[in-house]
Amino acid sequence: MRIPYVKKHAAFSDREVTRWNDILKDWDGAEALIGPVILGVPLSKSSISHSGASFAPHAIRRMLGLYTTYHIEDEKDAADSVLLDCGDIEMHVTNILENHKRIEHAVSLLTERYEKAIPIILGGDHSISFPSISGFAKGRGRVGVIQFDAHHDLRNMEDGGPSNGTPFRNLLEHSVVEGENIIQIGIRNFSNAKAYHAYALAKGVTVYTMKQLGNRAVTDIVQESIEKLRTRVDSIYVSIDMDVLDQACAPGCPAIGPGGLHSRELLEAAALLGKEPLVGAVDIVEIDPTIDFRDMTSRIAAHIVMSFVLERL
Repeated sequence: MRIPYVKKHAAFSDREVTRWNDILKDWDGAEALIGPVILGVPLSKSSISHSGASFAPHAIRRMLGLYTTYHIEDEKDAADSVLLDCGDIEMHVTNILENHKRIEHAVSLLTERYEKAIPIILGGDHSISFPSISGFAKGRGRVGVIQFDAHHDLRNMEDGGPSNGTPFRNLLEHSVVEGENIIQIGIRNFSNAKAYHAYALAKGVTVYTMKQLGNRAVTDIVQESIEKLRTRVDSIYVSIDMDVLDQACAPGCPAIGPGGLHSRELLEAAALLGKEPLVGAVDIVEIDPTIDFRDMTSRIAAHIVMSFVLERL
């Protein structure tokens, strides 16, 4: 016999409220993937500094349960929509190269089999972007990248192998993406070596520093970036390293620093990118929930997901 009022999760429930985890449904493997879908990549052992970014996919999903589906400014509601969650890619305990192979294979299968799917990839450290973009390019043709980051992530491969500091170096050296089709937004002082800035420019990478962002709206620069890529690529992959944000907004990043973007600016950029049909995938990386404060950084990541997805549902 059931005991009245006793439930497994006896949390407060408001009949008028729908939260994002209410519309987040586990993918059964049979249903066609159309539009935004969630894919977790819990890898952080390739980080050059201490990182618990492997815990971030779970943390971001948990944060989706805190927020309603209603966007008051645009008067849009996702309550009647379904956001499919494909789960996480299983990681090998010790073999980083094996993990990169698994990521590339999973993303390539997803994007080749389901041409209308838009994977929202929850990392994980930034090393996942190399195999993710490599897999994405197999299914979606010539790829352009819009990267939000304080760092170039163009470190040499000799000193540490494939790490969270090398994804875009790897992409360039493996000819997955041309330098002219990579746009970096939010690059900061005292966060990069002179040699890597020179490498970026030599390869034709477009670099927007924080000083340049300070004089213009971020959304203007994002739109400019989209237009630059529009005639050059078949699809755009957006990579969001959360350390592009000021440390006041994102204390849960392993490489925090002052002088970064405000969370509002990044959310406006995410919404704009969500409106652009050419954008075919997004990753969100470099959150360590073990050092975050009240899940501040994971909360912003959840808002990025919501802001982007709302424009595609």
